[in-house]
Amino acid sequence: MSESAKQVHPVDEILPLSKLFSYGLQHVLAMYAGAVAVPIILANALGLSTPDLIRLINADLFACGIATLIQTIGIGPVGARIPMIQGVTFASVAPMIIIGTEHGLPAVYGAIIVAGIFTFFIAPYFSRLI
Repeated sequence: MSESAKQVHPVDEILPLSKLFSYGLQHVLAMYAGAVAVPIILANALGLSTPDLIRLINADLFACGIATLIQTIGIGPVGARIPMIQGVTFASVAPMIIIGTEHGLPAVYGAIIVAGIFTFFIAPYFSRLI
C-alpha cells in the first residue's frame, strides 16, 4: 500500500485524550447553560417552588441526555449517528407558560408528550421538504 493511502485526513484523526476531555467539557458546559435556562424561565413564570424547579431541571437534563444518546448512537432508522448534543428549544417557552398558567404543570407535560409523538411521526415527511 502506498504512503498516501495510509494517511488520515486531519478531520478524521483521533485527538489526544487531554484535548478530547477539554473539548468535551467545554461542549457540555455550553450545553448545560442553554438546557437549564428553559426550566428556570418556566418555573419563574409559573411561580413554582424551588423543589419543583429542581425536579424540572432534572427532568430536562435527563431528557436531553436520552435524546443525545439516541441521536449519537442511533436506534434503527432514528438518530443522526454523529456526536451532537440535543438541547431544549426556546420556541416552546411561550406556549408552555400559557398552558401552565391556564391548566397547570401536568398539562404542560402532557402537551410536550403529545407534541413529541407528533413530531416523531411527521419528521420523516418533513425532512423530505428540506
